[in-house]
Amino acid sequence: MKPVKDGYRVAVVGASSLLGKELTSVLEEGKFPVARLVTIEADGSEPELPIIDLNGAAEAVLEDTQIQEGDLDFAFFAARIQQSPAFLGAWREQGNPAQCLVIDVVGEGRGALGDPSGGGTGAGDLVGIPFLDRRFPTPGVHSAAGRFHVSAHPAVIVISSLLLRLAARFPLRSAVAEVFCPASESGSRGVDELQRQTVNILGFQKISHPVFGAQLAFNLLSRLGKSAKGEMASLEVRLRRQLGQYLGGRVPRPALRLIQVPVFYSVGVSLYVETVEPVAVEAATAALAGERIKVRKPNLDPPTQVEVTGSSDILVDSVAIDADHPHGIWLWAVVDNLHLAATNAVELAASLREQARA
Repeated sequence: MKPVKDGYRVAVVGASSLLGKELTSVLEEGKFPVARLVTIEADGSEPELPIIDLNGAAEAVLEDTQIQEGDLDFAFFAARIQQSPAFLGAWREQGNPAQCLVIDVVGEGRGALGDPSGGGTGAGDLVGIPFLDRRFPTPGVHSAAGRFHVSAHPAVIVISSLLLRLAARFPLRSAVAEVFCPASESGSRGVDELQRQTVNILGFQKISHPVFGAQLAFNLLSRLGKSAKGEMASLEVRLRRQLGQYLGGRVPRPALRLIQVPVFYSVGVSLYVETVEPVAVEAATAALAGERIKVRKPNLDPPTQVEVTGSSDILVDSVAIDADHPHGIWLWAVVDNLHLAATNAVELAASLREQARA
């Protein structure tokens, strides 16, 4: 893969979604060489798309034209793949010689492409976490020869980072993870509904709940209501699949549960890890510290989901040993779900670019 002058030709499919906007923002930071950025709305139609020159003013539209997939080097899917049938159809028709690589940030997997090897469930997808792969290479190398690549969900990145770092120092027996999901995991619809519910409750008005199927404001949901159109059930399937694929047999696969919380942005993870032998707090803290992970000192306030917004760092509270189980370690971690998802996807594209150059 050779870049055009000054960078690659990149598309963000579903650019108006929360994740799409975050992806566009990360790309515009300039850490990934982009010569032209195309934004595509995932509404089932392919409008005429502007090509934006990232080397000049971001607002400057240089050309209005119908973009073909052969004109692109990378396409980031920030919306469900099937919501852009025209793009998807043209991409399929090109076959293996197509130079446009798809980075699936939503995590539907190859099954969404109609790929029989995906089995409709994403089986066989290789999940990418480039910063973690540098220290803990995944079984099988993420090859740039493939056309379709899955970027890991932020919760998977958090859980995998913590477990792999601990396992590198101490044998692990088991793990249990609770993921506290913000409204933004259901997109702008979820954020809007939580806002409306909060305002209406404070104004003693009736609330609606088409996304969550129940009151989420000032409340917690272990599962969504029957009428819900949110993403909690499909997200749990996605997280289980990705954890199984990425971790393999390297660490015990954690028992997993999702909780919907009345938070607009950022994911919280409560992780309980049982080690074979008791581990001192200082040793566990030293094992966790490293790239992208910042462990909070006990004399500081614990990290919160609000605090981490706008960062790709994983903030971890001070390690706590369970009072009644000396083999048990409690960890609390928070991360901006949108920013880390976008950052990891762009880093995955950069990793594929480096492989192609080698």
